[in-house]
Amino acid sequence: MSVVPAGAGVARVGAAGALLALLAALAGCAAPRPPSGKGFHVVTTFFPITLFTRAVAADCATVTALVPPEQGPHDVQARPADLAALRQARVLVKNGLGMEAFLPRLLEAAGNSRLRVIDSSRGIATLAANGQASHTGHDHDHDHEHHHARGHGARNPHIWLDPLRAAEQVATIRDGLIEADPGCAATYRRNAATTIARLQALNHEIASQLKPYRGKTFVAFHDVAPYFAERYGLRAVFVVDVPEISPSPADLQRVIKEVRSSQLKALVSEPQQGQRSFNALARDLGVKISVFDPLETGTVQDSQDPQTYWRTMRRNVAELIGVFKG
Repeated sequence: MSVVPAGAGVARVGAAGALLALLAALAGCAAPRPPSGKGFHVVTTFFPITLFTRAVAADCATVTALVPPEQGPHDVQARPADLAALRQARVLVKNGLGMEAFLPRLLEAAGNSRLRVIDSSRGIATLAANGQASHTGHDHDHDHEHHHARGHGARNPHIWLDPLRAAEQVATIRDGLIEADPGCAATYRRNAATTIARLQALNHEIASQLKPYRGKTFVAFHDVAPYFAERYGLRAVFVVDVPEISPSPADLQRVIKEVRSSQLKALVSEPQQGQRSFNALARDLGVKISVFDPLETGTVQDSQDPQTYWRTMRRNVAELIGVFKG
């Protein structure tokens, strides 16, 4: 079952939820987000989930993102408007795998008993945080939204950067929307089929382009690329688990050793990150900085553009080929 009641596995609000209690009160008088005339309201968590959900839902639903497109999911601050959106929504779509650690208390504060949650990671083969294969068809307990001290948790959550896993996410979103809104089932099926076919074609295109570079290593600032690397026979090394963490001397020494042993000519940074330590590391090693966009954030215009995922992934491949060619 890909859709579960919102209350399942959500931690009770404790002392740390006092701010949310205040926001809940404010949400009662907060102006709702501008309506679009569509009666079926779907809330998404952050950028890639919004892209996939809008591709499937099209005109059958109003899709509202909890996390603004320009903001990543790691540093979310709840707002009264978020609680208002959750109270109006029929469906919430999330990535899962600990990516949205802010959700449990927010859902509890919203108190929407009719809200249904689609966990788009359900059933997908995952990689452990150390890059090893983990679970297939995993079962999500309440503690899966809790982070380890220096990372997302036991499993890497960046599944959307593998086009074939992204296709599985789209299929799960489709099934959840059909269950919640059967009147639009034909549209959800049609849009999902088109999106999945395009993701499969993209995978074939990328595999062909990266085939000459199988076994190559690249270094990113945070742990975004293991699924992408696994799919295309590459090796992804990272400095820190999540972008808010400052690298330790041990982190930097580990990467320096990797860069020198692999004879890398460039490190890949994220367009949203201005990590001074990463730029300084590149200067010290005499290598360039290239860009790999993990699609965790984007512009408002990008969030409305059905071509954003494909355009960004193709740009990432072009950048990596440049890294490998030196």
